Amino acid sequence: MSNVRRLIACILVGLGALLLAAAVMIPTYTVGKVAKTPLDLRITTVAKSVPGEESLVLDAKSLTATEGAAVVNTNVPLVSQRFLTVEEPSGADEMTVQAGQTLRRDDRDPKDGLLTASVDRVTLDRVTGAPIDASPNGSIAVAADPKSGASIPTESQRRGLQYRFPIGTEKKSYPYFDLNARATYDIDFIEESEIKGVPVYHFRQTIPVTNMWDVVKHPSHQLALPAAKWGLEGTEPVTMTRFYTNTRDVWVEPRTGAVLKGGESLHMYYGRSAEQVDVNILKSHLVFDEETIDAQMAVTQESLDKLDLFGKTLPIILGILGAIFLIGGAILGFLSAGSTSGRSFDPPTERIRSSNL
Repeated sequence: MSNVRRLIACILVGLGALLLAAAVMIPTYTVGKVAKTPLDLRITTVAKSVPGEESLVLDAKSLTATEGAAVVNTNVPLVSQRFLTVEEPSGADEMTVQAGQTLRRDDRDPKDGLLTASVDRVTLDRVTGAPIDASPNGSIAVAADPKSGASIPTESQRRGLQYRFPIGTEKKSYPYFDLNARATYDIDFIEESEIKGVPVYHFRQTIPVTNMWDVVKHPSHQLALPAAKWGLEGTEPVTMTRFYTNTRDVWVEPRTGAVLKGGESLHMYYGRSAEQVDVNILKSHLVFDEETIDAQMAVTQESLDKLDLFGKTLPIILGILGAIFLIGGAILGFLSAGSTSGRSFDPPTERIRSSNL
């Protein structure tokens, strides 16, 4: 019987030690594998112009009309929609993100109201969220094939965050790529805050006034039209250049690097110089709608639940069970040793009694 007790005691001690080791190792090794951007992302985000704030859009048809000056519409409701998916090549450490984005007027039918459209691809590190160190590491569709109507991607080499922040986002500035300017500028930590009870970090990026003709030599980025078309005096053609600036705000859940809320104060205009706004093309403040924020939070909560499971819940449970088994095994082993000692003392006692007889 004592041998059985000793065997059970050894098993309990061994199992307890194993569980305690697992409790220590799971947060160290398993969480590192879980804490990566999922490969099954299919996310639609919708940002809308803020009601009551200035929202201006140039009527493009007024530029090509034979008579009259360019017309800028006011109080235009705008909708920016982005559909993000994970494409090949993607694997254990890297993922390729494709984002199709449109900006349209919500006061016209979809065909007439479409203002801009783009398809962006970039291959990212699944932990840091930064583009991989390869050339090229992305592409941007900037034109359409007149025969097929398909987007023509242009290879791009970029650095800086764009769609995700690092797992374990810190309160500091990060390089962040702007798709319109095709350039990287710092996005700065502003403050800690909450969105529906979830702690987030607020970041802000300011894009300086950018000459779009220098970025992409597109015909619409530099136009020579009669002065009257620009609302100016005279009969000679006047060349205008498209300029762009933006202030971007994002609210990031720091443990996962997921963007729960985003907003942009866009401004595009034609001017004879960067300092002079002659005709507004687009000026509006767009922010994620409530449905998008809720959807982003739902996806993020799944990742947080996994991190909590492997980083807190399982280690605590395994640690408690390991301690119980270890203590139980030690106690059983001690009792078994005591019982063995008692039995080992009986034979001499019997021999003494026999000799006395």
